[in-house]
Amino acid sequence: METDPARMVEMLVGLPDVDVLGIEEQRSALTIHVRCRRSKPGCPECGVVAQLKDRRVVRFVDLPCFGKSTTLAWHKARWHCPEAECPMGSFTETDERIASPRLVLTDRAGRFATLEVGRYGRSVNEVAEVLGCDWHTVNDAVLAYGAALVDHPDRFSDVAALGLDEVLFVKEGPYHRQAFSTSIVDVGRGQLLDVVPGRSAARPIAWLLHQGNEWLDNIEVATLDLSGTYRSVLDETVPNARKVADPFHVVKLANQKLDECRRRVQNETLGHRGRKSDPLYRCRRLLTKADERLDEKGRTKLLGLLRAGDPNGEVVTAWHAKEAVRDLYGHGDSTLALRYLDRLADDMTDEEQPVEVRSLGRTLRRWRLEITAYHDTGASNGPTEAMNNMIKRVKRVAFGFRNFANYRIRALLYAGRPDWSLLPTITPR
Repeated sequence: METDPARMVEMLVGLPDVDVLGIEEQRSALTIHVRCRRSKPGCPECGVVAQLKDRRVVRFVDLPCFGKSTTLAWHKARWHCPEAECPMGSFTETDERIASPRLVLTDRAGRFATLEVGRYGRSVNEVAEVLGCDWHTVNDAVLAYGAALVDHPDRFSDVAALGLDEVLFVKEGPYHRQAFSTSIVDVGRGQLLDVVPGRSAARPIAWLLHQGNEWLDNIEVATLDLSGTYRSVLDETVPNARKVADPFHVVKLANQKLDECRRRVQNETLGHRGRKSDPLYRCRRLLTKADERLDEKGRTKLLGLLRAGDPNGEVVTAWHAKEAVRDLYGHGDSTLALRYLDRLADDMTDEEQPVEVRSLGRTLRRWRLEITAYHDTGASNGPTEAMNNMIKRVKRVAFGFRNFANYRIRALLYAGRPDWSLLPTITPR
């Protein structure tokens, strides 16, 4: 057990090689004055033993101490080279174990803030209140330490199943123009690999090609929604990977076409948008419900409303088309599923079908191989959507982002699965 009072104070402060000069106490804050305990350094330029010029006090925000916000007042020595011809002049001591020269937080407070904001998803403002400083002080530290973590070369390794999807980044300007970003996801591990700005093909292609051919050759499966842009990205970067159209988005498209048909027939028959007394408006939710989940009362109600509001049977046809698309995923064999899909697309594109059903049939025909690839791989865009939900959670905590660098680092710290055991050893950027 330590009994020396000076040593006990140094142990409580917990900094390497410092002398505690004194402690100031205010109402709810502490200021700890320290100076480094070290011999005279050599001049960085010529190596001659430097002479002490003076000391200046630099203050850093430190971790709270005994329930009080704490400031570390570092009495930093300024040295000068006694060699007259040395161009160095004077220089100030540094010790990155105490604080980075570019940050206002101490090193340990910066790592604490990065852990709280990045791993546990706390808001920057909340951590700033805990430390007793402003938002920018904490955010600068999170960016500095977080960039070193998320850009670490070992954060992710080879990927066997890749996923692409868009997620809203920000609404900009007076007209709230939507700016999107693209999430690149390891579907197998459920890990966010990176976020790139925009939802065009150029940025994802550049990111994937930057990983190198050896990394790309390991990708066996690539999942996506029914996006032609992302399909072109995968065609160019991983042409040998098996592309899989997400089942949820296929069924969602069928429901969307059904709803478009219902609204069109509603306007054609009654001349106005749906009102609560209109038959087609009353059955709008029953139409999108799975057929096997309708009880006898619900099915009777649905068929009665369709007879009343759909004189030409177009909505009924779109409803059956939606159910036929759902039945596609009841097949366990990909060859049988492909044959079923081809016949279904032929029937849907018949000229007698409603325009919405024909549009659905053309989409199924264009994506026939990607849709039926699900039966062989079982892969879906579910993990990619899960990463998007985690990104949205970070956005909600932050009340939105405007700076893409902040957005990217915060998203990757929370959903990118960095190696948090490296946090005590990394050098902030």
